[in-house]
Amino acid sequence: MREFIPTNARLIPPKAKQVFQGEIYNVYQWPQEMFDGSKATFEMVSRPDTVKSIAVKGDKIVIIKQRQPTLDWYYDFPSGRHDHTEETELDAAKRELREETGMTFKNWRLIGVKQPFIKIDWLVYTFLATDFVE
Repeated sequence: MREFIPTNARLIPPKAKQVFQGEIYNVYQWPQEMFDGSKATFEMVSRPDTVKSIAVKGDKIVIIKQRQPTLDWYYDFPSGRHDHTEETELDAAKRELREETGMTFKNWRLIGVKQPFIKIDWLVYTFLATDFVE
């Protein structure tokens, strides 16, 4: 459940029809009237939003070393999909951080939301987590 959507986000319109359902991506199409009065079919892709946590434990920032099946090893902030519809973005961030690091934190603050691509209904939420719980 999205609780925060930036005012400039480009989302799939309510009149769109889902034409493909994949494991991660879904494709939507809708008729769009053009400036000259003609009609065209527009498309947009959707995928689950991403939550990312910048966790500060004492004077250290938590970074994880990970590897994905098609990528070599890399370092990143703990993150994951917001793919449980009953969760808020914050709930998803807390869950993903706990799953990936085993850590929990007391204080959380949303510090940014971006839409990386305007043709994908996909938001990336970045949270700051402080006050490590032992």
